Amino acid sequence: MSVVHQLTAGWLVDHLSFINQCGYEICDSFTYPDAVTLNTSVTSTGDCHPTFAATSSRDGPIPGPGDAMEMGGKPAKTRYVFREEFFDISKPHIAAAPEEQLWQGCPEVYLIILFFSFHCGVIIFFHCLLFVQKRKRKCVFNQGELDALEYHSKVRKLIWEGTLQLVQEGCKSGFLHHSIAEPGCRKNAVPGHIGCGLAELCEMAKQFPAVNESDHQAVHVLDDETSIPEQDLLSCVTENSSNCAKIVVLMGQKYLVPPKSSFLLSDISCLQPLLNYKKKYDVIVIDPPWENKSVKRSSRYSYLSSWQIKQIPVPALAAPNCLVVTWVTNRQKHLHFVKDELYPHWSVKTLAEWHWVKITGAGEFVFPLDSLHKKPYEVLVLGRVQGDVKETLRKSEDVLPIPEHKLIVSIPCSLHSHKPPLTAVLAEFLKPDVECLELFARNLQPGWTSWGNEVLKFQHIDYFTVLQNE
Repeated sequence: MSVVHQLTAGWLVDHLSFINQCGYEICDSFTYPDAVTLNTSVTSTGDCHPTFAATSSRDGPIPGPGDAMEMGGKPAKTRYVFREEFFDISKPHIAAAPEEQLWQGCPEVYLIILFFSFHCGVIIFFHCLLFVQKRKRKCVFNQGELDALEYHSKVRKLIWEGTLQLVQEGCKSGFLHHSIAEPGCRKNAVPGHIGCGLAELCEMAKQFPAVNESDHQAVHVLDDETSIPEQDLLSCVTENSSNCAKIVVLMGQKYLVPPKSSFLLSDISCLQPLLNYKKKYDVIVIDPPWENKSVKRSSRYSYLSSWQIKQIPVPALAAPNCLVVTWVTNRQKHLHFVKDELYPHWSVKTLAEWHWVKITGAGEFVFPLDSLHKKPYEVLVLGRVQGDVKETLRKSEDVLPIPEHKLIVSIPCSLHSHKPPLTAVLAEFLKPDVECLELFARNLQPGWTSWGNEVLKFQHIDYFTVLQNE
C-alpha cells in the first residue's frame, strides 16, 4: 500500500510504491509472425502538423523494450516499474545543524516568530540582528515575508510534532533508515527533461483545422488495432478502459498509460473536450502553475494569472458535494486568493488546510523547518462544492468529515513537481467508486481522469525500467 503508517496526525506515504502498484504491465498485445501491428506514433512534418504512422512488426523498426512480443502463440507480458533513483533522497537539500534537526529549528528565527504578534518593530530588530551577522542584508521585511512568518508560527508546532510521530513509526518499521551509498554504486539518473515537448505540441494543435463537434467523438478508447488520428488525440479524451497498461507514442517518444485511466492533452484554451466527456467528478485535485519569481526568471514552464485560474470551469465539472483539493505554494498571497476569492467564485466552502511534508529516507526534513528560503512543506486547501442541502446530506452519509488539519509525509520525487498521490489518503472521506479528476496533471493514475498540457510528462517510458518478462 502507498500508506505506510497512519496516525492521528496524518499519513506516512510511499510514493514509489503507489506508482508501481498502478499496474504497468503490457499484457494485451497479440503479435503473430505474419501479422502487422499498428504502432500509433506521431511524427512532425514540414508544416508543423503532427501526423500518425503505422509501422509493421515484420518490416518496420526493431521493437524496443516497450513492445510486447508474442511467444509461442501466447501474448508476452512486460512489467514496468518506476526507477528507484528518482526517490533516492538520502540527504537533505539543505541540512540543518545537528541540534536543530527535528527540534526547535534556527533559534534566531524562532525568536522572530515568538515576538511576531507583539510589535513589528521587534521583528525588524531581530531581522537586523540575524541578517547583519549571516547575510549582510538590509534589515527590511517586506509584507510577504511578514505574512509568511505569521503563517509559519501558526502551523510550525503541528508540522513538527506530527512529522516526528510519523518518522518515529517509519524508523521502527524499517521504512525509514540511514543508508550511505558506496561511491560509484548509485544508478545513473535520467535527466529531468526527457521526451518531446508536450506543451509545445498542445500549442501546435491550435493550428489544426476546426472540427465539427457534432461529427467528432468525445472519447477515444485505446486498443491495439487502430491508429489515433492526430485531432482525436489532442481534441478529445483518450481512455484506457482495459485492465492492462497501454503505450502511446508521440513524436517518436513512448508513454505508458495505466489501466482504467483517461487523459486529455491540451492547454487551458482547449478545455471543451473535457466538458464534452460529460462526466461529473466527486474529487477534483488542482495543481495550478502559480506565478512566482523563479518561474518568471526561467523558461521551464509557463504560469497562469489569478484571473485565468478563476476561469477553469470547476462548477461545470463537479458533482454535487464534490471535494476540491488545491495545491498552493508557500506564498500567502496565493493561499489567501484560494480561500477568499477562488473557492467562493466556484461556490466551494473551505474545510481544511493540510500539509505535505518532504523528508529524506532517514527521516530528516529536506529543508530546515524554519528556513527563510524554502520550507520543507507545501499546503493543500480542501473544500466542498456547495449545492442542494438534501443532496449534500445524502452524499455525506457514511463518509467521515474532512479533518481540519492532516499531514502527508513522504520522500519526494527528485523530478520537479511530481506530487504525492492522494488516492489512499482521501479514501476514508469518500464513497467507493467515485469519479476523480486532476487538473494540471503531469502523470496518470488508475481510476482518474487527468488533464494538462504536460499530462503525460512523467509517463515517459525512460522514467521506468523493465522488471521482468513473462
